[in-house]
Amino acid sequence: MAYAGSANYQTYEKSANPHESARARLDAVARLMDNAFTVPGTNIRFGADALLDIIPGIGPLVATGMSAYLVWEAHQLGAPKSLMVKMAANVGIDTAISMVPLIGWVGDVFFRANLRNVKLLQDHLDKLSRLKAEDGSITTSWQVLK
Repeated sequence: MAYAGSANYQTYEKSANPHESARARLDAVARLMDNAFTVPGTNIRFGADALLDIIPGIGPLVATGMSAYLVWEAHQLGAPKSLMVKMAANVGIDTAISMVPLIGWVGDVFFRANLRNVKLLQDHLDKLSRLKAEDGSITTSWQVLK
């Protein structure tokens, strides 16, 4: 990196959203798990979660692991315990639905725990950003502009 006085210095600007990369990553995982595919000829969407239910035993276990990853990421982002309990409850409901053969597949199409959890987390992060911005104590990451 060059000094500001040189001809090729870089300008730094605060990112408007300090958790932007985490949000994008979690949103991508949730969409893959809950609505990545469409039933041909309909508007019914489903994801890898429903497809994994086809594999007895290991499929629902892998899907639950991916859902648990979203809850772990929420913990890493500093989500409060009350939010994590709601997210874990959604994962538990999804897991219980997935354990029922055939009905679990249909349930996973309509109960989208991962999208619900990402929405809960994004709402929390938005609220947190607004609160920090109001009291002037917002701490954001820095982004290099080219």
